[in-house]
Amino acid sequence: MIELVVLDIAGTTVCDEDAVATCLGAALSGAGVDVSPAAINAVMGLPKPEAIRRLIAARPGAPDCPPDVDAVHGDFVARMIEHYRTAPQIAPVDGATAVFRRLRAAGLRVALNTGFNRVITAALLDRLNWRDGDAIDTSICSDEVSRGRPYPDMIHALMQRCGVRAAERVAKVGDTPADLGEGTAAGCRLVIGVTSGTHTAIQLAPHAHTHLVESVRDVPALCIPGG
Repeated sequence: MIELVVLDIAGTTVCDEDAVATCLGAALSGAGVDVSPAAINAVMGLPKPEAIRRLIAARPGAPDCPPDVDAVHGDFVARMIEHYRTAPQIAPVDGATAVFRRLRAAGLRVALNTGFNRVITAALLDRLNWRDGDAIDTSICSDEVSRGRPYPDMIHALMQRCGVRAAERVAKVGDTPADLGEGTAAGCRLVIGVTSGTHTAIQLAPHAHTHLVESVRDVPALCIPGG
């Protein structure tokens, strides 16, 4: 039986019209680094400083003095906070809040995890009124552990926080290869890819998983005994 469901935020449970890629691209461009949408999509789900580091290192014709990762990340954070606080289109994925309620009503713990830092996450969760102990049980961010995705540190920390002793009791849900890698590295019983976010079913298929579903709405049927 699943006791803990760990869900990604942007692209999995939150609609933000691809704000992460837009803000990341703008922050990099402001530092003189132009990257393609495909390159940005390839690092989705990673801790954002690591994503920026990889994008800077991979650009063609890299100069001897690359932009400062911390400065680019600071610009990205400022853009994301402004977007999450003010953009009218920010909303839960259709049915996401109801999914949280259904899982919690069945006795499962619901946690959110993310490649964002806590400052961005707090702005978003405040906007959506997703409070600990109300809509969700808890959340964790990549800057609150030693290693972010695809490492299992966030899931392990959530298991300890929620009193779940075995990864066989955990389901991980996300829309990126990094999400699936995290769940696999943690040994989760269910590693569920959502194909309506940043990556399609074809893009997620090569990465280790137990299920691919169209939407987070499909998650309760996989996690709750009897559907």
